Amino acid sequence: MIGGVKTSGRLAAFAVAGLLAALPACSESDGRGSGGAGVRTGADGRASARTGVDTARTAAPRTEFRGGHAAASGAGDPYFPGLGNVGYDVTHYALTLAYDPGSGRLEGTAEITAKATADLSAFNLDLLGMEVLSATVDGRKARVRQDGQELTLQPREHLRKGAAFRSVVRYAGTPQSITHDNGWREGWLKTDNGAVAFGEPTGSMSWFPGNHHPSDKASYDITVTVPKGLQAISNGRLRARHISGDRATFHWHQAEPMASYVATVAIGSYDITTSRTRSGVPVVSAMDTTASVDEAGEVLSRFPEIMEWAEGRFGPYPFSAAGVIVDQAADVPYALETQTRPTIPAAIFHTTNVVHELAHQWFGNSVTPRTWRDMWLNEGFATYAEWLWTEDHGGASAQEHFDRNHAKAADDDEWDFPPAEPPSASDISGQPVYVRGAMVIHRIRQTVGDKAFRTLVRGWTLSHRHGHASTDDFTAYAEAKAGRDLDSIWDSWLYGDGKPA
Repeated sequence: MIGGVKTSGRLAAFAVAGLLAALPACSESDGRGSGGAGVRTGADGRASARTGVDTARTAAPRTEFRGGHAAASGAGDPYFPGLGNVGYDVTHYALTLAYDPGSGRLEGTAEITAKATADLSAFNLDLLGMEVLSATVDGRKARVRQDGQELTLQPREHLRKGAAFRSVVRYAGTPQSITHDNGWREGWLKTDNGAVAFGEPTGSMSWFPGNHHPSDKASYDITVTVPKGLQAISNGRLRARHISGDRATFHWHQAEPMASYVATVAIGSYDITTSRTRSGVPVVSAMDTTASVDEAGEVLSRFPEIMEWAEGRFGPYPFSAAGVIVDQAADVPYALETQTRPTIPAAIFHTTNVVHELAHQWFGNSVTPRTWRDMWLNEGFATYAEWLWTEDHGGASAQEHFDRNHAKAADDDEWDFPPAEPPSASDISGQPVYVRGAMVIHRIRQTVGDKAFRTLVRGWTLSHRHGHASTDDFTAYAEAKAGRDLDSIWDSWLYGDGKPA
């Protein structure tokens, strides 16, 4: 993610209906983190980050039903203990939505196909602020309980471990946005002529029920009906578009696995441009007709060039569609790497942000973090992509970017905490995660050399393509490829307190 008028900066803590504390989002490479340094105890602090999370902190209560228990809510994330759920794995979401921009009312049906990973008498979904009208499991009516963000379904028959099942949830209401301390918002955001959905890290639960943790990815079909004259843009490829009376319906299909936080819907009036990359990927971009963007056409025209450059640096593009959404959402000063089609506000639509968000298609969307503690793997690589772009196009070299940042004073925000150990949820989009994360990547490049570094990066994106990865996964991989231990980098740059020498 990237934000701010320069190149990023989404950095604040906020609460979700008193249930989740300090929910940040994607920020910029030159932004400023809001948190202070965390309390660590040398090797003990490093070990706690590498070996797991505090179970007392992440365990969530089980919802009781007569004759059984639901699987525990919460996926065990170290920063968002109530986010996501256990006991099942979603394989596909089919979302059918109807939106009225005038009233702001959203009506939805979510058909969720999943596999039980434990014996279940009930299970939880994340849904905030919407009313559930009905729910079924495998075609039979299910009991429903809503408690804050937790939606609990009890099927007629217990679900056995290994069994595939299908849940259908009908819901409606006016979606809530989630507001940061500084006034920035995420979730389902109403605009002058439509809406746009931003989901990082928790906003997707405001517009559809699901397992909203990055550890559970799925394919998607998203069908949206809006007033005739408006368009609905989403992830993946457009499968169908039809008009019936005064309503228009758009069906988008995202074939490759996707974490819910990068699912999106953008509703409004857009100019649509289409093209193909040299490798044959169809590009569909949407420009808000109300937006005033200097040199927008020039930036859009460079998209295939940026794609080709990124494939040369990071490996084959991991998805079957590409593009960008440019929206005039004035109160959203950040961009988000929504899968296959990053969403960038008109005020910050320029080449550097396109490079950053496109890099996220490899780093974050295809190779997805196991928990939000691994955020630096997303943002460090995307920030380093900016450095590589300028290096390859006649601007500052990555070494110059590194030196410029390393020259900052020891009390600069950049050194507030180690990138692999944000002290709180409000810090996962802090400056160290972005810039110091990129500096970790550059130190690896300095150590192994340019040729080996290029091979290492491309191998990383291919070996974890459409999967998940933790910081431990990456450090082990980098050392295996380097043929040596890299503890001097990890100890000083990735986990070390303060400014490295």
